[in-house]
Amino acid sequence: MIKTQAPVLRRAAMGLRHYSEPPKPASSTPIPSASSQAPPTIGETTHFGYQTVNKSEKEKLVGGVFSSVARSYDVMNDVMSMGVHRLWKHHFINRLDAGMRPGASRPLDFLDVAGGTGDIAFGLIDHAAEKFGDYKSTMTVADINPDMLREGERRFNETKWAADPEQRKRFSFKVQNGEVMDEIEDSSKDVYTIAFGIRNFTDIQAGLNTAYRVLRPGGVFACLEFSQVENPVIDMGYQAYSFGLLPLMGQLIANDRDSYQYLVESIRKFPPQEQFKSMIQKAGFFVPEPGYENLTFGVAAIHLGVKL
Repeated sequence: MIKTQAPVLRRAAMGLRHYSEPPKPASSTPIPSASSQAPPTIGETTHFGYQTVNKSEKEKLVGGVFSSVARSYDVMNDVMSMGVHRLWKHHFINRLDAGMRPGASRPLDFLDVAGGTGDIAFGLIDHAAEKFGDYKSTMTVADINPDMLREGERRFNETKWAADPEQRKRFSFKVQNGEVMDEIEDSSKDVYTIAFGIRNFTDIQAGLNTAYRVLRPGGVFACLEFSQVENPVIDMGYQAYSFGLLPLMGQLIANDRDSYQYLVESIRKFPPQEQFKSMIQKAGFFVPEPGYENLTFGVAAIHLGVKL
């Protein structure tokens, strides 16, 4: 448990009273390609699962994976987490406890990165409305993959928010490379969330640096990601499930073994909790101790940072 996080998050979620500028109206926009946001890097390599690939190739390869699973994304997460991802996400939203408090000087501006299908974004806005009566804070859902974003817009159109023209303006959907975010202004957001997305970045540190750039002082960075199980006995069983069963289940359930194989490998290549904590600090964030909260023995973890 992150014992020191509650006061920090509470300050960030109360509307940051020292800022008085009104939020810009959010609106849905056509979905272009994000491929032009980051120029390809020739000659430098990175990992794509356990493969070594040129950095300029990884974005396209990851895009292919998520285009393949866009319509079955929740099924994929159910398979990979044995259904527990829904509980993790609910806990993540409750721990953030973000929303415009009564009497705050202005609404909050949320940014959900790699937000594709919208479950975190919609959950955050629902929580703010139900707990704080916040019907003014805005939400930008950003994802590099147009297919994932279209799925998110489709799901948004099924929510209560889409039925009200005024409430609909609070939401926008943008194709954005999370390492660059060229359509997001400096110091313009109060809460930056990313769930099960940052491990797919070509340059994770660049993504963290960008998160710091777009947040206002007092803003909160919050990441929910698959992580490393710290108990070796439990980890042995988890790895047997991950590498032995998950690709097979991907083949049987979604007829897509390769995408599931990559996703399993991408988890193993993601930095351990302490290393990722250090990367967040390197980006400039203050990280409340102990810096992260392990979920289900470390199968996933919540990481937090505050821009002071």
